[in-house]
Amino acid sequence: MGETTVTTLEGRKQAPPASVADSSDDRADRALLRRLRTPRRPRLWFEILLIGVSYWTYSLIRNAVPEQRTQALRNTDWIWRVEQTLGIAVEESVNHAVNAVTWLIVGMNYYYATLHFVVTLGVLVWLYRSHPGRYAATRTALFATTAVALVGYYFYPLAPPRLMTGAGFVDTVLVHQTWGSMASGDLKNMSNQYAAMPSMHIGWSLWCGLTIFALASAPWARVLGLLYPVATLVVIVATANHFWLDAVGGVICLAFGFAVAGLWYGALPYALPRRVPEPGEPPALRLGT
Repeated sequence: MGETTVTTLEGRKQAPPASVADSSDDRADRALLRRLRTPRRPRLWFEILLIGVSYWTYSLIRNAVPEQRTQALRNTDWIWRVEQTLGIAVEESVNHAVNAVTWLIVGMNYYYATLHFVVTLGVLVWLYRSHPGRYAATRTALFATTAVALVGYYFYPLAPPRLMTGAGFVDTVLVHQTWGSMASGDLKNMSNQYAAMPSMHIGWSLWCGLTIFALASAPWARVLGLLYPVATLVVIVATANHFWLDAVGGVICLAFGFAVAGLWYGALPYALPRRVPEPGEPPALRLGT
């Protein structure tokens, strides 16, 4: 079969009208986009490599942002004054109240240092195994959330409350000699201390909580999913690592991440089919969960 042509009265062959060619190109573009947006079974080696490289890149960029100490402290003072003016400056009270209970604050220090990574990776593994059709879209939402957070770190350096001068916040890691933060104690030189806005502890924990709540079948798991970001908010405030307005920044970043995933896949990640259709599977079965 050759290219379609049109023979004129003079016997000369011409290309088909532009509208026909354009229509064919549009169909090809739509078909390509549909293939790219169709969920596929994730490959373990690729996902491990992707997560490792992505986190390494995230850490590299985050820590490469200039530590603008003067501007970061100025921004911190401004946020603290705004909260006080609005009557919502509760961070210092929470910090001192929880710090008075040694076992509780020590537990929160370790919570801050570990669960941020452990729970997020755990949810990714669960998605990979139990919801392969939703894995890529949900992972995309997480990655987009983290990527846009880097923009905030670069353009709005912010010191955590524990580094404020004269505000009275307690750096709970230093006081209780616990390994509870990459930005305190002996580990402080490994992390940019002025990248507090937005809070990815909140962005990631809310991503985990919403994913568990939306997809878990056990009621107790869904309840824990909702409680996890709430507990994380208490922890980041009690340990003086964030203002609660930093959490608002994390929520905004997460909304952006879900918007990116929704636009790319044509639906929210949780609305996609649970499993990936096998090659040659009848279309009637492709929408099943």
